[in-house]
Amino acid sequence: MSNESTINEFILLGFSEVRGIQLVYFVIFLLIYMTAFIGNILILTAVVTDSSLHSPMYFFLGNLSVMDLGYISVTTLKAMANSFLNTRLISYSECITQVFFLFFFMASDFFLLTVMAYDRHVAICDPLHYEMIVNKEACIQMAAITWISGLLYAAIHTGATFALPFCSNTINQFFCEIPQLLKLSCSDMYLIEVVALCFSACLGLSCFGYILMSYVEIFKTVFRIPSAQGREKAFSTCIPHLIVVSLFLFTGISANLKPMSSSLAGLDSAVSMAYCILPPVMNPIIYSMRNKEIKAVLWKFCSRSWKKHNKGKHGCIILWKLTQPGNRKS
Repeated sequence: MSNESTINEFILLGFSEVRGIQLVYFVIFLLIYMTAFIGNILILTAVVTDSSLHSPMYFFLGNLSVMDLGYISVTTLKAMANSFLNTRLISYSECITQVFFLFFFMASDFFLLTVMAYDRHVAICDPLHYEMIVNKEACIQMAAITWISGLLYAAIHTGATFALPFCSNTINQFFCEIPQLLKLSCSDMYLIEVVALCFSACLGLSCFGYILMSYVEIFKTVFRIPSAQGREKAFSTCIPHLIVVSLFLFTGISANLKPMSSSLAGLDSAVSMAYCILPPVMNPIIYSMRNKEIKAVLWKFCSRSWKKHNKGKHGCIILWKLTQPGNRKS
């Protein structure tokens, strides 16, 4: 009988067996998830509702927020559920789904960051033709390409990984991670996934090379801008994107270059948490702190919500006072 037919679930060994520590992990993951959720929802709401942000750059930023919400939900929600329910099990189908959507959102995220670099390159280096090149139809097409490319990328890796037979169902991680799954394989066909990983590396390096060359040209153009105000405006839209790209690449490279056979389980979990959690949490913070337009819209949005809340509260207090016997008018 084939091994894959006997494995219906996997055991995740990423966290402690002590119940108290599991609940601590649940609280930590809950706080992290709520931070990412609120931050990305605020960015998405600002981009959708405020007409001043209806431009290509913020259209792509809205897509990035959607991807980040999916990115962090794939691993964090299951980790929270396991910690709260005191279990380590994940079904075979859940594991496939987790691997697929993790690669889907992660790849789409990186492809979109490459498209955003192209958008900034055209906006700063060729501003006279920007509206003609990056028009509404082009934005929709580029966004669709990033989502479809992520879908194909995830399908290739998921299919190559789960085509292998597994000799064990114990994963030394808090989620289904492909390098850990490959260690469970009892077949030499893991070379298929190695080829897929090499293809991914070439694709990732190509995107990174394009981003790097784009920013070389961008900085050359920015430093030729005569006015300090113009340079500051250009930097305010480029620096957040560059920080996000650097964070994404740093955490991703750290996760993929760590020694798999000799590394400690705690180190594996810490590095994996970094690339699964840090980008979705930090992206809205970076954009809201470094981008003046985003900060202005978020401040206006929060001020309006606060005023409505206080107005309703004040109205309830006045209504309560008028309904008291001593305050009624005859």
